[in-house]
Amino acid sequence: MPNIKPISDLRNYSSVLEEVSVGNPVYLTKNGRGKYAVVDISEHEEFERVKAELKLIQGLTFGRIEGEDKGWLSPEDVREHFRRKANEEV
Repeated sequence: MPNIKPISDLRNYSSVLEEVSVGNPVYLTKNGRGKYAVVDISEHEEFERVKAELKLIQGLTFGRIEGEDKGWLSPEDVREHFRRKANEEV
């Protein structure tokens, strides 16, 4: 179960930090909505995984926005793009 607290709990930040552990972040809300996450980065792999997930989400969001603004590619257009890329590498 996620550990969710209002941001006002940071007034006593040491008690909030005691609840954070690897793989168990504390999520903070502002005005009733999720806003921040406090994570333990002592496990380097965990921190890198979170960064990679955020980068992926950012890329997917960018792609969705581009598709909505400029139009979507057909599956054949995508195949052709990768065929050209594969031939360039040879």
